Amino acid sequence: MKALLICPAARSGLAALTADTSPAILPLLGETPLAYWLVHLAGLGAREVTVLAPDRPDDIRAVVDGGTRWGLRATVVPVPAELTVAEARARYQGGDPAEWLPAPDDVVLLDHLPGLPRAGLFSSYAAWFSAAQAWMFRALTPDRVGAHEIRPGVRVGLHSRIPDDAVLIPPCWIGEKVFLGAGVTIGPMTVVEDRVVVEAGAEITRSIVGPETLVGKLTELTDSIAWGDCLINWRNGSSVRVTDDFLLSPLRERNTPPVAAGAAPWRLPRLWRPFPAALSPAGLFRKMTNATDEN
Repeated sequence: MKALLICPAARSGLAALTADTSPAILPLLGETPLAYWLVHLAGLGAREVTVLAPDRPDDIRAVVDGGTRWGLRATVVPVPAELTVAEARARYQGGDPAEWLPAPDDVVLLDHLPGLPRAGLFSSYAAWFSAAQAWMFRALTPDRVGAHEIRPGVRVGLHSRIPDDAVLIPPCWIGEKVFLGAGVTIGPMTVVEDRVVVEAGAEITRSIVGPETLVGKLTELTDSIAWGDCLINWRNGSSVRVTDDFLLSPLRERNTPPVAAGAAPWRLPRLWRPFPAALSPAGLFRKMTNATDEN
């Protein structure tokens, strides 16, 4: 059986998150929207998938990698612009109709997650946050191993360090190779992606922390998307670049390749400076939050 998968072009609603990557491969609960769709199509019986890529086709091709991970033969085809479902069907769907998955799964526009057609992904930061919440307990697809539910509503990935005094409030998701400091609070409605460091006393509520991000000691995140040094208020869409590394910073240099599956064991590439004792990271963050609220 065959299927077509249409990747989205650049989306202004997620501009701060997709400046360096295609929306289709933006990390989401330890995977990408593209990977979730390939798993889904394989489960429906697809054996050949053509991926139409209007944005960064080489990056998408690296993720797809021929489709062997999902038992597929997957081909990435660069296209000059994002196609509608009707356009893609007319241009690329040929041969015996019986060779294709039944509609609507024969041609899919990747603007939502499988089974959630009303939960759009890319129109705004609020939409991305809501989709992550809706997908949180569907994210453990059959091809994934290691993540486990340590108690109802709290899922933790492999090789993550959770101190005994951490407060984990469901629903929350903690990815792989995450380090939580003493006395942190995570949740509710919180996603901590892979390879994140959350230092002692930090509190993260109704927020998403992107991969390879440091959340500093005593920092408070609420209604936020923290991605490297980018801090976004997902409710109103405002964003700032945080210049104080002790509050929020990337754990790798910008524009370096992401850590690939099967790469060498993860380690921090650099040390971050400690904050002066006279300063309060939580207080400074509240000031930044107020500033973004005013924009």
